[in-house]
Amino acid sequence: MTEVLLVVVSILLAITVSAAIEYYRQLSKVQKEYEKARMAVDDIVLSFNRQLKREAEKLEFFAQRTEALSSKTEATANRMQETAKKLQSAEAKIDAVAQDRQLISTRLDEIDQKLHDAVASQETIASKISGIEQQAQQLLTIPEARVEAVIPIKREKALAPLTETEVSVLETLSSEGPRTAPEIKERIKLSREHTARLMKKLYQAGYLERDTGKIPFKYNIKKEMEKLLKKPESQTA
Repeated sequence: MTEVLLVVVSILLAITVSAAIEYYRQLSKVQKEYEKARMAVDDIVLSFNRQLKREAEKLEFFAQRTEALSSKTEATANRMQETAKKLQSAEAKIDAVAQDRQLISTRLDEIDQKLHDAVASQETIASKISGIEQQAQQLLTIPEARVEAVIPIKREKALAPLTETEVSVLETLSSEGPRTAPEIKERIKLSREHTARLMKKLYQAGYLERDTGKIPFKYNIKKEMEKLLKKPESQTA
């Protein structure tokens, strides 16, 4: 009886060892398959991240074009604001729905088409805008000799409506020459949108001139403002 039990135990032990060996082999095989799958997923994630970066660069490019178009005319400002909102919404959805790249590409195509439509609509009013800007420029440009002879401009009065940041921008343009909004942004450490609004405000208020020949626009301080900033305090009092 004891011998039979030993035989049975030996058989069971052998079966257990064989099963353990087979289990280990299967486990090793599964582990190798897992490693292969993980490497494949890593490659896919890396490729997707590159594609996501390219899409983000596209969005940044479209945002710059939107800003340039919105600054040319108030008539299309509402359209540009709506486009900017859609761009911001698209940027937020990249993080939330990163898997759906096709949807993002479709929305970018729609935005691009709207930008082209906006450019086409501006061509019909570009000449009128140019004429208005020239008339405004003539009204804002007053000969320095006549102004000082009749009503001397006081430095503190001319700069009173401005914030410290706006005065700093004027002084930077006076000392360093023409600069674009992105270049000014690096100096005053504000957001791109805030800087663009600030430069537009100074331009519309008559403190600055701008060159629209290239995008982004280059801003330059007006000669009379530059001379006013450089005058000694005793002369401007």
